[in-house]
Parts: sequence; structure tokens; C-alpha cells
Amino acid sequence: MDTSAIQKALAGRSVEAVVIGASAGGVGALLKLLPGLPADYSCAVVAVLHIPDGRQSHLAGVFQQRMSLPVREARDKEEVASGTLYFAGSGYHLSVEQDRCFSLSCEAPLHFARPAIDYLMSSAADAYGAGLVGILLTGANHDGAAGLAAISAAGGLTVVQDPHEAEVPTMPKEAIRLHAPDLILPLDEIHTLLMMLENK
Repeated sequence: MDTSAIQKALAGRSVEAVVIGASAGGVGALLKLLPGLPADYSCAVVAVLHIPDGRQSHLAGVFQQRMSLPVREARDKEEVASGTLYFAGSGYHLSVEQDRCFSLSCEAPLHFARPAIDYLMSSAADAYGAGLVGILLTGANHDGAAGLAAISAAGGLTVVQDPHEAEVPTMPKEAIRLHAPDLILPLDEIHTLLMMLENK
């Protein structure tokens, strides 16, 4: 694997948080992407997967069994902590406020989804600016494309899963169409990028 493109994209960056969005096929993608991150990981990682309304999310429990860093469902007014993996719960949009605390809201679904990826990414872009990495994975609608564009406009780093590898390529393709991301990578190279943030 040639990591020169990743090294170039990370050069001079001080990353504080990573936000990840996925829909159809996302659980499998995250199971390839996230296990292996160290217990003392230097960034906060926040993930939104589309969850049908009325269905409880068990993602935190599923991933805690496979991860050495703490994993939990994001709670309203909770401070975003480094070295922690957060998942958005079902039925609420998840956003990050300027004081870097989570906020849950019941606004109407966006792209037929609540939680929606665009809510998280756009708010995190405002909160973290150039200190943010946004990653968009497999999915079946256009959620996340505008959010990634907001991260880019705020100076953050944008990463999209290679559509040829994605289980459902619609979401990555739309993000690429709307605003060319900094990096288009297969999952194993996105994992490498996450590990390289440790050495920054």
C-alpha cells in the first residue's frame, strides 16, 4: 500500500475529531474500519448510521465487544471526549455544538433519516474547522454529501470510500459528484489513515 497520498493529505494537520457517516452496508464497513484503534486513541470518533425510526440502536454494544477504546451512544449535552467512539442513537439528529458538547434534536428527518449524517457533519465542521476529518462510507441515498462539502469549506479533511468497493455506492458517488473529496480510498487505507492520526 502506498501511503504517500494519505501522508500528504495529513501534512501539517492537527486533527481533534473524526466523524463518519454510513447507511446501507455501513455496519460491515465499520467492522472493518474501526477495530484495532488503540485504547488511548488521540481523537474523538463520532459515527452516524441510518437507523429506522422506532428501532433501538445496539451499535455501541456490538462495537464495544470488538474495540479497546470506550464506545458509547452519544448523550445530549455530553462533552465530546478524545479516545472515545460515539454512535448516534435512534430517533434523534445528533450534532456538535460550538462548546463541543453533543446536542440531540427532534427536527424532521433529512434524506428520510433521523439521525442524518449531514446534521452531524455540518455541525462538527463549525465546531472543529480544520481539526476535523469527515469520512463517508457505503449508503443508498445522498445523505452526507452536503455535510462533507461543509467540512471541506471549513478547512477539514474529507475522505470517501471508493465507490467500487462500497456495498452500496450511491452515497460515495454523490459526495464525489457534489464536491471532490481530498481522498477516495478503500476501507483498509481509511483504516491506515485513522491509525496514522495517532502519530501526528
